[in-house]
Amino acid sequence: MFLKNFFFVDNILKILGKRFINKVVFFKNDVIIYLNLKTFFFVINFLKNHENTQYKILADLTCVDYPSDFLRFNLIYNLLTIKYNHRILLVLSINEIISVSSLNSLYKSSNWLEREVWDMFGVFFFNHPDMRRILTDYGFKGFPLRKDFPLTGYLEVRYDEEKKRIIYEALETSQEFRLFNFISPWEQLYNLKIGK
Repeated sequence: MFLKNFFFVDNILKILGKRFINKVVFFKNDVIIYLNLKTFFFVINFLKNHENTQYKILADLTCVDYPSDFLRFNLIYNLLTIKYNHRILLVLSINEIISVSSLNSLYKSSNWLEREVWDMFGVFFFNHPDMRRILTDYGFKGFPLRKDFPLTGYLEVRYDEEKKRIIYEALETSQEFRLFNFISPWEQLYNLKIGK
């Protein structure tokens, strides 16, 4: 499998050249290609339509957040070719200011996937036909899967049966914030035997 992946990607690199691809990584029988933003749409269009690649299916699109990096978001596109029975991962690194071209004109499956990434991470896709929230409420502020999103909120959302509508109330916590000691029971036994 590794040799098949290597020769397949080697042919792609020969056709495209190294100016379109930043880096190629082979990891556990997966091929991961890092792209740059300027040539991103061209490379994906090439991979879909070239006779030697035929990546006709966008199986998945997800995002990973690295808040300490300048280019904190990695968009990961999972492409599949049925003709050659091969899967490839394309990674595009961006920050929260950069918007990315929508792939809706190439892959119709990207419509919902891009909306999900927008809703959860705040990565904006231009030329998207319907860029609106898909998983959170329309009035929701923030992006829940960012690593800097607060874990406790200030509003509680619930359906009020008497008013027959959704209401927002100030959040009430039942207990104070506590610090927990996460020492395992085995460490406590070890400390008793040593006499610490």
